[in-house]
Amino acid sequence: MRAYDVVLFGATGFTGGLTAEYLARHAPSDLRWALAGRDRGRLEAVRALLAEVDDRFGSLDVLVADTGDPASLRAVAESAKVVITTVGPYLTHGEPLVAACAEAGTDYVDLTGEPEFVDRMYLAHDRRARETGARLVHACGFDSIPHDLGAWFTVRQLPEGVPLTVDGYVRAGGMPSGGTFLSALTVMSRLPAGARAARRRAAAEPRPAGRSARTRLGRPHRLAEPGWWAVPLPTIDAEVVRRSAAAAERYGPDFTYRHFAAVKHLPVLAGGVAGAGALLAAAQLPPARRALSRLLAPGNGPSPERRARSWFSVRFIGEGGGSRVVTEVSGGDPGYDETAKMLAESALCLATDDLPETAGQVTTATAMGGALVDRLTKAGIRFTTL
Repeated sequence: MRAYDVVLFGATGFTGGLTAEYLARHAPSDLRWALAGRDRGRLEAVRALLAEVDDRFGSLDVLVADTGDPASLRAVAESAKVVITTVGPYLTHGEPLVAACAEAGTDYVDLTGEPEFVDRMYLAHDRRARETGARLVHACGFDSIPHDLGAWFTVRQLPEGVPLTVDGYVRAGGMPSGGTFLSALTVMSRLPAGARAARRRAAAEPRPAGRSARTRLGRPHRLAEPGWWAVPLPTIDAEVVRRSAAAAERYGPDFTYRHFAAVKHLPVLAGGVAGAGALLAAAQLPPARRALSRLLAPGNGPSPERRARSWFSVRFIGEGGGSRVVTEVSGGDPGYDETAKMLAESALCLATDDLPETAGQVTTATAMGGALVDRLTKAGIRFTTL
């Protein structure tokens, strides 16, 4: 029997701290969990804050571990049923912990939105994780739970055994986390390397027998109802949805997903596209990239008051077999509060719920599906049919 149900690695960061607080407030009272990171003093400071929530957390275990010390990560992985990590950018810091969990048969969840990292981890560690029974579940925050589980929720309201298409439209008001911003810069600066990793994965990954699951970029367009302008959103989310569809026959014999950012006013959309283009250009220049990375450093974030005003919604339009359904996943602050909630509930789901038997690198829909939807609904994230 392992010493802990859950270990949170990176608890001293901003999102890590929010995740620790969420666990302190919402985890079952009998959950055996611990904090992990490289600085004992900072971990003890986090523990002291948790003791203000409930004094029993004053004795919460702290584990000192560092991404540069494989033995310490191995000890963390071997002690836990599930390891949560908020330590990014994952391309820089993530692989040693993935490797440790795959080797130890330990379930793993993270917040990454970095496609290259996910592809590299599949190529390097999926096989070993399948052998040991570890479930490696990436993208367990705003990237990509609302999109993955929203598509899952939509598909289950469409006919079975017919070709299906689902379009997702993302709207949000709030600040991205410092870690998300730095990860985005990293992705933008490594587009050729990311494309090579994607091609290697595509060549190695089995395809579903007798079915197809694909993503399409789509075109900019306007939705007459509700009057949104939409532009393709080339994030990791669409690939996560596609992988879930490839893993489950319920998505039909021919499944297509398209992913868009949506706004009400065309000038806002034009400004967003221009800003993204400028950021992409700057990310190619190391001095500009370093300067940008200092604007929103990991470990920092907005005040509780600012987060309380933030929101997100992802609307899905699904069609197939003569049916059409419109659904929506929505909630509060996407970059921090809801991301911490989604990450913590994913770990709790893996640690405590009765789930289908899976192993290797799997998506949230594949590993947890309806059990995680139920958890998130109870936690205040809304899954609705419009």
